[in-house]
Amino acid sequence: MLPSLLEYSAAQLTELLGALGHKPYRATQLREWIWKHRAASFEAMSNLPPALRAELASRFTLRPLELVELSQSSTGSGTRKFLSRLQDNHLVESVILPAAVGEGGSRSSRLTLCVSSQVGCAYGCRFCASGLHGFTRHLSAGEILGQILAAEEVAGERVDNLVFMGMGEPLANLDNLLPALDRILDPHSLGIGARHITISTSGNVPGLRRLAAYGKPLRLAVSLHGASDDVRSRVMPVNRKWPLGELLPALEEWARTQKHMLTLEYILIHEVNDMLPEADKLADIARRLNAKVNLIPYNTVQGLPWVRPSEEHCRRFCQALLSHRIPVTMRYEKGHDINAACGQLRLRRMEKEQGATPDQGAAPSRA
Repeated sequence: MLPSLLEYSAAQLTELLGALGHKPYRATQLREWIWKHRAASFEAMSNLPPALRAELASRFTLRPLELVELSQSSTGSGTRKFLSRLQDNHLVESVILPAAVGEGGSRSSRLTLCVSSQVGCAYGCRFCASGLHGFTRHLSAGEILGQILAAEEVAGERVDNLVFMGMGEPLANLDNLLPALDRILDPHSLGIGARHITISTSGNVPGLRRLAAYGKPLRLAVSLHGASDDVRSRVMPVNRKWPLGELLPALEEWARTQKHMLTLEYILIHEVNDMLPEADKLADIARRLNAKVNLIPYNTVQGLPWVRPSEEHCRRFCQALLSHRIPVTMRYEKGHDINAACGQLRLRRMEKEQGATPDQGAAPSRA
């Protein structure tokens, strides 16, 4: 696979072009083409010498993924989910979430992208489609950044809010995520502020401490989905490795040192974790961490046995948290009609393409 220039810093671009016999100003021109003009090909870089363009094209890529499928919600939410093929033929998916409409019909300018960090997932959360075919590999920093540029091409506007809640566990891929964040935060690259970036984790305690040491005021969301070890281990095998007795102290440490209130994500699954006594336990955890709770009614995944609770029951669970004075929101998944939960579009495509297996990627479509 060709490495992507997307992940190169300004200093690295200068060093690269210097090794090719070019002066530093060529690196500035190259960086402007990549980030200011969002050039999709080296041929478009008209002020670079043809020989340099040809040399770069033979050794690097600007777009490490190719759009192969796009689904748009028919509910009017504006949610769009796209599936991309990587250079080694694996598939990865991302979701564009439009700005919410406020009172009086006003709409903020925020365009959110749900970004994937891995091909598949090793954590095997029982409610999630991402791990049904297991873990394949980490995404490179360039592949993470490529999703953002692909989303901007699909949407026709700049992405200004990121949530790393797509396929994979971001904190298991920090060797690539942190360099990607460097480019995302860099005002001369993507220039998205830290307060507009949310990292979601299933509870990787060492990764959580390493992310805290990164020292940027990122937002953190924790996929809790169970307020006791018994319940959480039933739906999240990661809890057996890092149970609540290890996870909660690490989150307390994060809460003491970070500016933003952390979010506890809690998918409501009928007769698994939606019992009202669980709401009381969840309230205790949220109070301990000074956290807010984001309730998400289960988004049905074909082939999994879980059931979505009724709206009335979800409201009762929410009210139980509110009675404890816990900040809580109820988030109904945008794009439920286009299989917007993590991994579903990829899973469907893999099943359609002959020869697709989790360890060899998907064969190119002949349709």
